[in-house]
Amino acid sequence: MKKKNYLILTITALIAVLSIAACGRKKTDIDQWSRINSEKRIIVGLDDSFVPMGFQNKSGEIIGFDVDLARAVFDLYGISVDFQPIDWSMKENELQNQTIDLIWNGYSKSAEREEKVLFSDEYMKNEQVVVSLKKNNITSFTDMKGKILGAQNGSSGYNSFEQQPEILKNFVKDQTAILYDGFNEAFMDLKSGRIDGLLIDRVYANYYLSHEDNLADYSIISGEFESEAFAVGLRKSDKKLAEKINNGFEQLRKSGKLAEISKEWFGEDVMK
Repeated sequence: MKKKNYLILTITALIAVLSIAACGRKKTDIDQWSRINSEKRIIVGLDDSFVPMGFQNKSGEIIGFDVDLARAVFDLYGISVDFQPIDWSMKENELQNQTIDLIWNGYSKSAEREEKVLFSDEYMKNEQVVVSLKKNNITSFTDMKGKILGAQNGSSGYNSFEQQPEILKNFVKDQTAILYDGFNEAFMDLKSGRIDGLLIDRVYANYYLSHEDNLADYSIISGEFESEAFAVGLRKSDKKLAEKINNGFEQLRKSGKLAEISKEWFGEDVMK
């Protein structure tokens, strides 16, 4: 009987602790800057396989260009940044449910996404390309006719693929793409021949292939998708937080810190 009562008390206490924690992150439509500034802590959601923007290194540490940029921005306000790996296809849900405070990981600004989130100022340009092995003889999107394409689930590239079928979708096999949770698995399938091309952000493709021993075996093919821009995604109510991030970008640009971070990851200042 004593063991049973002890078990009941333990479970009751656990529920109470979880309830208190949940109350601390209660869903609200109020701007969260005051809470974040008071707690001196903010949570960034990311796909931890998106090289070089935010990814896990061999030691399991989350590093990347966006990781360094986010830390530099919030260092200005004495706020520490926690990076939370998420299912990228559920990123907007995670944001609205307040399990994260920001989406910051090579997040492309688009009209569709603007219906759901508030964006910071843009900080980097990007475009969608197809990566293929040179032996596949693919030099244009039309060469993907009847070929198998891979893409990341929930990515801006896949959204463009679906919304503008005349550019690529109408050419590929079965007018569909094999979807991956992350690009690492997709590149393994490309190497093994399971897919013929991979729709991917140019910034990822450039960085990933520059670290491959057999770079000469790959082709990067541009198409007619419109160029994109990376920005930080926030809840629509977090206008003050967006203002702080934008001010941070401007301070880092003037101090030269923005260029310093860029050169560390890309070898040049891509923020111009």
